[in-house]
Amino acid sequence: METRGSEPRSLLSRRDWVYLLGLLVPFVVYDLVLKAILVVSQPENPGFCGGFGLMRSDLLFNAGYVLFWVGLFAVARRGAYRWIAVGLFHLMTISITLITTVAYQYFKTTGSTLDSGYVYLLLSSSEGTGSVVLSEITPGILLLLLAIVFYAILGPWLVTRLVSRWRGFPELRPTGVSWLRVSGVALAAYATFSFSLIPGGSSTGASKAFSRDAFVNVVTTAAEVAESDELAAAPVDPAVAAPPPEASLVPAEGSASGSGPESEKRNVVMIFLESTRAGSTTPYNQQGLDTTPFLDQLARDSLLVQKAYTVVPHTHNALTATNCGVEPPLDRWGTMLLGARDDAVPSTCLPELLNEQGYNSAYFMSQSSSFERSPKIMENLGYEEFYSIESMDTEGFEQTNYFGYEDDVMLEPSRKWLQENKDEPFLATYLTSAPHHDYLAPSDRYGSKEFTNNEVVNRYLNSVRSQDFFLKNLFDQYKKLGLYEDTVFVILGDHGEGFGEHGRFQHDNTIYEEGLKIPMLFHDPRQFQDGATLEGPVTQLDVLPTIADLLGYQVEGGAYPGSSLLGPVSTNRTLMFSCWNEKGCVARLQGNEKYIYHFDDKPEEVFDLSKDPSERQNLAGQRSPEELEKYRRELLEWRAKVNAKYGMQTAPEE
Repeated sequence: METRGSEPRSLLSRRDWVYLLGLLVPFVVYDLVLKAILVVSQPENPGFCGGFGLMRSDLLFNAGYVLFWVGLFAVARRGAYRWIAVGLFHLMTISITLITTVAYQYFKTTGSTLDSGYVYLLLSSSEGTGSVVLSEITPGILLLLLAIVFYAILGPWLVTRLVSRWRGFPELRPTGVSWLRVSGVALAAYATFSFSLIPGGSSTGASKAFSRDAFVNVVTTAAEVAESDELAAAPVDPAVAAPPPEASLVPAEGSASGSGPESEKRNVVMIFLESTRAGSTTPYNQQGLDTTPFLDQLARDSLLVQKAYTVVPHTHNALTATNCGVEPPLDRWGTMLLGARDDAVPSTCLPELLNEQGYNSAYFMSQSSSFERSPKIMENLGYEEFYSIESMDTEGFEQTNYFGYEDDVMLEPSRKWLQENKDEPFLATYLTSAPHHDYLAPSDRYGSKEFTNNEVVNRYLNSVRSQDFFLKNLFDQYKKLGLYEDTVFVILGDHGEGFGEHGRFQHDNTIYEEGLKIPMLFHDPRQFQDGATLEGPVTQLDVLPTIADLLGYQVEGGAYPGSSLLGPVSTNRTLMFSCWNEKGCVARLQGNEKYIYHFDDKPEEVFDLSKDPSERQNLAGQRSPEELEKYRRELLEWRAKVNAKYGMQTAPEE
């Protein structure tokens, strides 16, 4: 029997239904529309069935989310419980919507799915990691986010008032809880949430992470990290964890360079070309791309490596590999570790090796020092002096991206330092910034050219061109100061850059040739006058022993896996690579055969680079399960061994 001021026992009052759906309906539509846009934009059309499979997790999660709040509002009917439920309803919906928006923008920008690790970095170290996404937030997106927050706070209340006046809803609430109905809703919510964890769309070839709802993927990856904490107690092989013998440089009898260090000590200059993939430079491009005429001219009088690779396509990992001659940390947690611990590097790096021989050292970058704690990382690598844009006069120089300026900004600090240190041997290292995302392509000083009708790629190529002017200006500086003849120059990319060739953008997780293959040349004014070419493949690990050889030294002690490129280099050795995301992907290259393992997120891949340099034809189906298992085991053992050297088995705590 109905009493005054109440409704018969039911799940929710009409006002509650309007209030809930006033926020949940726009929330669900927004989430599904964003995912649908990403599904439609996939390189290969998944079709209706495939597209439905890719959105299955999103549909189930949203259904479960609606049911969850229906059940909670049905239980928390009045008083403090109702206010707590309403507050959580708004807060959680806003949070999930913002995470979904960031995940959408992150995927559009990088081609990778957002996971808990990146969210953690975004919150704890927003100076560099968050800049990738923030640089893509246009005024329109910012207005959209503000509109979302505004509506999520006030929208349901306004909708409820309007509908109540229109329909004349009385101020009534159900008299009691219908526990049978609540139980049914709870079971349905649990079922839909559970099934949303299972990725769909397996027939499309998309990753499992992409097939999950964006928020579900963040939660799932966080749970996976938590579960992996038990690995911290696993014993580490003492032979692997033990530090190698102390390394040093000693004079090499009959060195490949033909000169010893006793008579003179020559300077060393390393120039890292930011985000410069081999094919974006003139010496490596078969179509006559005229982006780097100076580098092309320089290559004719240098040792040019045709197939050179980064180990991890991320700047500080690449700098560690090159300077220290050992595998760098293989993921973003290791990069954080490099800037957090004094004993982060498990080897003696080149600046310290040369310092023992009387060399001074300095590191110059045309970027902000706040990016991933660069000063601390360079200190750990052994550099005595550090220069970033905070210590440079940037007036009159254009920005090249969200954290860097034109590379010419380094010329004046370089000149001053060289004048002060030119009487002693030195190691000077330069890191450019022009080709880094978001490719602003400064044009006031050197103009610009039309390389392609793709606007983003054209900006990138013009950024590479701008970088080439810096190279010429830097070499001119060394010649004017009388240092050129006494200096060995090493020019190489820190990593490549992807533009969607395999659905991935930028570099961190671009494990394909566009992300790993880099320019590399050694310029010595006293040799290679007629030019020399080395086929490879080689990696950044080979740079340290090659520099030692060029200077007339050999490395004694230590455990450096690389080889001097002045001696015989095997074309059949096995090289290992890793994505920057934890458990993102790893790869091995032996001869022309490349194998990629995606940690079961995507099918494994095998490519024959001699016939398929663009990596389009996956040959994994033509390999035996035993052979694929062998490759996979080698990579996982390599990964575990490298992590053990850095004292890492799980994501480190801040």
